Amino acid sequence: MTPISFRTAGESHGRALTALLEGIPAGLSLEMERDVDPQLARRQGGYGRGRRMDIESDRAEILAGVRLGETLGSPISMLVWNRDWENWTVAMSPLAPDPGENPKALRAMYLPRPGHADLVGVLKYDRRDTRDILERASARETAARVACAAVCRKLLGEFGVRIGSYVRSIGDVEAESPDSLPDDLNALSDASPVRTLDEEAGSRMMQAIDRAKEEGDTLGGIFEVVVTGLPVGLGSHVSWDRKLDGRLAGAVMSIQAIKGVEIGLGFEGARRRGSQVHDPIVLDKAADRAGGFARSSNGAGGVEGGVTTGEPVVVRGAMKPISTLMKHRLPSVDLRDGSAQAAATERSDVCAVPAAAVVGEAMVALTLADAFVEKFGGDSMTELRRNFEGYVAYLSERGWGER
Repeated sequence: MTPISFRTAGESHGRALTALLEGIPAGLSLEMERDVDPQLARRQGGYGRGRRMDIESDRAEILAGVRLGETLGSPISMLVWNRDWENWTVAMSPLAPDPGENPKALRAMYLPRPGHADLVGVLKYDRRDTRDILERASARETAARVACAAVCRKLLGEFGVRIGSYVRSIGDVEAESPDSLPDDLNALSDASPVRTLDEEAGSRMMQAIDRAKEEGDTLGGIFEVVVTGLPVGLGSHVSWDRKLDGRLAGAVMSIQAIKGVEIGLGFEGARRRGSQVHDPIVLDKAADRAGGFARSSNGAGGVEGGVTTGEPVVVRGAMKPISTLMKHRLPSVDLRDGSAQAAATERSDVCAVPAAAVVGEAMVALTLADAFVEKFGGDSMTELRRNFEGYVAYLSERGWGER
């Protein structure tokens, strides 16, 4: 088991989502209303979200692992109630249905949607009703991920690590990125309905979302997560599964509807010559978390050889358009009789890229917290901080030249 691990459970319209987070050291100050609930609220925002967000008002409830405002070092169990459960108590009941139950109350779905887990899920798990698949495959599950990640963000924040994100594009509308990002990236991006840093492009993004909604279609896009304050040395080059860039890519790709991940220049780097890609090394005595070294550029996105460089870690995710189409319903097959039919519809978003960026932050936070505890160890925050400060002191004293 990795130093920090998590599991989630629950269905989109089930009674609740649950999360189990392991590996957080004892002694981390933690309050739901201050540290976790604001992140859940951020996940629910963004222009283009569906009516489900008007129903839910996510709050996390601690079941175990925290006492008197501090973590205990034991597994942390959290719960996020689904308010919409009240409307789904028959369809999502764990009990066998009454023989006389109205079939419509069970909300069965037999027309799998292209681009969703519907068809592959019913084939893999030998089901007939796609409700058995889509409820768990839904991105509603990410609320539990964000709850776990909020604890990891708090842990990393104790050591000066800051995580933010913004939207680079929605559909074919691309935003201009500033030459230098603000220190508090989320303070600026959260102020935009589409979480972009380019106000003019943001207006065009919202117009594109409105057009897609009118036409019964959906839009995807690209978001970028930026992490500052990390020391050099997280991750490793020695084994494939310890390489931090691979771990980050897998974590972000695991988010529903994400079909591409880039770190640093990403695919753009493949189109350039090496002299235009790699980051020159310079001395910088102020870079105490990087051994007195710095880079005059950051094409690597803060990771070289699977290891953090001390520069900002930059990860992008490409989100495909949501698969539920309200008007342009794609061809499908009725699982009951094999007849050709249009794919089913389900209450959904038109565009969820701004929310996906927040979930991207969450997966990056979970991955980096794991790598942080892996590097510095410690059953308590006191021990973790002592190990971290000792490492930074070593980097500061290491110097250059022969030893």
